[in-house]
Amino acid sequence: MYLRAVHAETHIPLLQQFIRDNPLGILTTAIKSPNYPLLQSSHIPFILDIPDSPANNADSDPAPGTLRGHIAKQNPQAKALMEALAQHQSQTQSTTLELPDEVLILFNGPHHHYVTPKFYKDTKPATGKVVPTWNYSAVQAYGKITVYCDSKAEETGAFLSRQVNDLSRHAETSIMRYTGGERPGPWKVSDAPETYVELLKKNIIGVEVRIERLQGTGLYILDCLIDE
Repeated sequence: MYLRAVHAETHIPLLQQFIRDNPLGILTTAIKSPNYPLLQSSHIPFILDIPDSPANNADSDPAPGTLRGHIAKQNPQAKALMEALAQHQSQTQSTTLELPDEVLILFNGPHHHYVTPKFYKDTKPATGKVVPTWNYSAVQAYGKITVYCDSKAEETGAFLSRQVNDLSRHAETSIMRYTGGERPGPWKVSDAPETYVELLKKNIIGVEVRIERLQGTGLYILDCLIDE
């Protein structure tokens, strides 16, 4: 990510809150495969887990956290991940796999817009030294991805159950604000037939990204106002 100092956001708690407010990420992987493209991206809603540990005390930089999501098995990106796990399992008995290379997850803010030079009320008439720009906000997370796709493994089942429940709870209460009282109550996974949920779980894989670094840009800043 290109980060101009004036636009860069480095405060980890702010970046974490940005992700929680805008949980739809674009997961990009680079997996060598004879059957699938090297670079693939998918839009995936994520849950961000922030550790409650001494690593997050006031005297140290907060740990960036871990992202959890799931992908349909029919997705070519999921197929490339499953292929990599199958190759790994031929050498070990593990039911999960952490890929050796980094992945990237991009989170975009809800608003972006073209900025015309006409907005520069002082500079444009005086010198004409203005050009258009585009205002946006975004956070990029980099880290190692672990894949959970063995539907017969208890570890995979536990991960997916926690994932779909936590994601539904977050979306219903934090995104939709369905908190009860004067607002509607939240929909819960348990509202759907258990057999139906279990059937759907067999058609998804779990992904978990241990974040190694977070970067943010464009947050709360308008180019056209900096020099005006």
